[in-house]
Amino acid sequence: MFAEEPQTLEELIVTGKAENLLSQAASSSEGYADFKEIASRPLTRRSEILEIVPGMVTTQHAGGGKATQYFMRGFNLDHGTDFAISIDRMPMNMRSHAHGQGYTDLNGLVPELVESIDYTKGTYSARQGDLSTAGSADFQLWDRLPRGIASVEYGEYDYYRMLLADSFDVGKGTLTLGGEWNTYDGPWDREENFERWNAFARYFQGDDDNHFSVTAMGYGGEWDSSDQIAARAVSNGLIGVYGNLDDTTGGESHRYSLQFDMQTTQGSEVTRYSAYGVAYDLDLFSNFTYFLDDPVRGDQFEQQEDRMIFGGEIVREWQDRQFLGRDAEFSLGFQTRHDVIDDIGLYKTQRRERLDTVRVDDIYQASYGVFAENTVRWKPWFRTVAGLRADAFFFDVTSDNQANSGDEWDGIISPKFSAIFGPWKETEFYANFGTGFHSNDARGVNNTVDPVSGDPLKGVDALVRTIGGELGVRTQAWAGLTSTLSLWWLDSDSELVYVGDAGTNEAGPASRRFGIEWSNYWRPNEWLALDGELALTYARFRNQGNADHIPNSIPVMFSGGIVLGREEGFFGSLRARAFLARPLEETGQIEGKDTFTVNAQVGYRTKDWEVALQCLNLLDRNDHDIEYYYTSQLAGEASAMDDIHYHPAEPRMIRVRVSYFF
Repeated sequence: MFAEEPQTLEELIVTGKAENLLSQAASSSEGYADFKEIASRPLTRRSEILEIVPGMVTTQHAGGGKATQYFMRGFNLDHGTDFAISIDRMPMNMRSHAHGQGYTDLNGLVPELVESIDYTKGTYSARQGDLSTAGSADFQLWDRLPRGIASVEYGEYDYYRMLLADSFDVGKGTLTLGGEWNTYDGPWDREENFERWNAFARYFQGDDDNHFSVTAMGYGGEWDSSDQIAARAVSNGLIGVYGNLDDTTGGESHRYSLQFDMQTTQGSEVTRYSAYGVAYDLDLFSNFTYFLDDPVRGDQFEQQEDRMIFGGEIVREWQDRQFLGRDAEFSLGFQTRHDVIDDIGLYKTQRRERLDTVRVDDIYQASYGVFAENTVRWKPWFRTVAGLRADAFFFDVTSDNQANSGDEWDGIISPKFSAIFGPWKETEFYANFGTGFHSNDARGVNNTVDPVSGDPLKGVDALVRTIGGELGVRTQAWAGLTSTLSLWWLDSDSELVYVGDAGTNEAGPASRRFGIEWSNYWRPNEWLALDGELALTYARFRNQGNADHIPNSIPVMFSGGIVLGREEGFFGSLRARAFLARPLEETGQIEGKDTFTVNAQVGYRTKDWEVALQCLNLLDRNDHDIEYYYTSQLAGEASAMDDIHYHPAEPRMIRVRVSYFF
């Protein structure tokens, strides 16, 4: 038997994912990363910040300012489905989006303005609701920058970036301002002409216990796409590896947000308030099947939308309480979100000129969620976290086809439970269980006829149940080393499946996944850090016979790196990421290629200056960022063909950054 009294933990000075979360974390797979870890990683594209989450892979299939693809725990998360992403609790996922459910564009996130990232996995947190089945990540931005920064970057293929940010004392608080401009053409035969700007302003007043902040953010981007290409077009010499099959695809997007946050503390009661408003638009031109549907004019299509989002949450925590004579903490929260989407349209186009209207809709979608969580320390070595979440959704669609107009209410209740044992010898054990859900596109919920053929359609379920469990361990038994091991399982009543000829998702069959994740973070001293993360996943559709493989479910993923350097002097980092062959269609006979990427950086820094040299894709491997298998037809082909379509990884690139701190 284990002793009643837990062992006292020695203080370890660590940062990022090596931080001591014993007696704090509710699962072995949740964690925290700080700004130092972000700064140590060379980034090919903005969304790779998310690869700090163990087992997460981000790739690109279109280039430019389009949201990237996300993969984790056997999910092809498309552009954000089933992984909830937020900035200071303001949701970034777009429900009922023109290009895909949960679409999440991180081009508006400036890495230098991120103080930390909290992440979870699975269905065990009561605070996480819609689109969080695989997990969640919340970016916390700086209330006050530790120092001002002016930075200039230059790289191959016309990569330019400038950043200026600083914090100022204004009245009783702090005003932080930041601005970024970035442009990049890429190695593509058709230049991306990607141009992005970001603006940030935050006023913060108060202390750790009582404070408020007002935050404004703005993002704008426009680009020419380097879409995925058919493998046969390269093998027969029609185009090169960096070529394209439609030279007019691309898009533009903007996002503006205003957010208010406040926290008050009275004794052991803490109350947090948050409210936000977002204005967003997207105009996207794509062509994935070339001349399959229309051999004369081609298959290019436009997806366009304008929306406003309003929402917020109120959460109260009661700390240092008693429950059945035991030390306890209790939290209660309310969340609401309202999406008002005008003229969300799908159009057939040719060279960005509209030819036919497939459908145009106005959507109002609202959600209301209440959650409660109770943490009880039954023994010094045993605590539980019990949670319950209730959500109600309203879907209202006004379509250009009256048959597809309508409204519907739906609701769902999601219980959660975690049991944590220890720590013993600086080791803790976890057992987690919970149910979750994702919402489907409001148009799919209210559909009754196909907008093109007029054939009858059956609407999809508004809310889809997911259920999962996890067993895990976290240990810091060796000084400076944090190690976690998780064995998890997850079922979904309906899988969202990518459809190549539409460029979006549709509701598919039920699925089951299970896997093992092993992560290690070693900080032996202040100038050396090493980490390694391995994720093994088995993912299958249920009740589908031999055609049960889930396309683009990655079975093996590895990420690891080394970071060297002190606060001043020479520094460097080397980071590797690999994901192995994965099925591209349901029989599993067609697989994608293994991908292995190594990024590196070296530099020198003083109190006031930093110079860094980055090398991306150090080994110059000819890998593929993303692969799909579907039917397409090239110009001049007599008939359609099934083929692999891929987006090549970018070649080896050098970038130089010079930063001044003040």
